[in-house]
Amino acid sequence: MVRILGVDPGSVRTGIGIVDADATGRCTHVHHEALTVGGDDDFPRRLKAIFDRLGALIERYRPQEIAIERVFVAKNPDSALKLGQARGAAICAVVARELPVHEYAPMQVKNAVVGRGVADKTQVQHMVGVLLGLKQKLQPDAADALAVAITHAHSRTLAERTGVLASTLLRRRR
Repeated sequence: MVRILGVDPGSVRTGIGIVDADATGRCTHVHHEALTVGGDDDFPRRLKAIFDRLGALIERYRPQEIAIERVFVAKNPDSALKLGQARGAAICAVVARELPVHEYAPMQVKNAVVGRGVADKTQVQHMVGVLLGLKQKLQPDAADALAVAITHAHSRTLAERTGVLASTLLRRRR
């Protein structure tokens, strides 16, 4: 069993999802939440909150591997920059603890969990619930983080079986 922490970075809410994965890639739910860091705090304080709170969760749950969603190109350049900085704060929290970071594009995550790289958030929420046997409706950011963790669990299993880099297996051909 390997414990995987999935992260869906955001400057207002950062999704967290933790699963235990067996050798076949089958996942068991451990924890999920959305770290709400937005509000009245200035932006640097929000980045510190992501760093600190993610670090505390890593200490508490002791994941062996971390999977994080890559930044997609947003329509608003300011939003894209803030998202990238939030992602950087999350990565720093992981690297400061000497853990490996695996990155997945949103399309890879959707394709791995739903079977369609253009799936919408409700489809991702539904399939994450089905795959993990969860009855309650998932908060969207937490569902996305769990989806990232599931994607990594499946891709690492494929990589072990084939000897091919996991991210290559999920990359959609153009």
